[in-house]
Amino acid sequence: MPNKERFIKLYSQGAFTVNEIWVDTQTGVNYLYHAAGNGAGLTPLLDREGKPVISSSYEYEDR
Repeated sequence: MPNKERFIKLYSQGAFTVNEIWVDTQTGVNYLYHAAGNGAGLTPLLDREGKPVISSSYEYEDR
């Protein structure tokens, strides 16, 4: 069984102020990572109903 990464970066934007979307390959939960200057934060990405955004494995399997 190949060693599969737990987290995969799906999206990245910016250089000095960074926004990234990461997915947990075991649960499918998407996370928003934001960094600016010396500060950074990570939070689950939520839909309009307040539930976590969950990706199917086919959406990130080829990465």
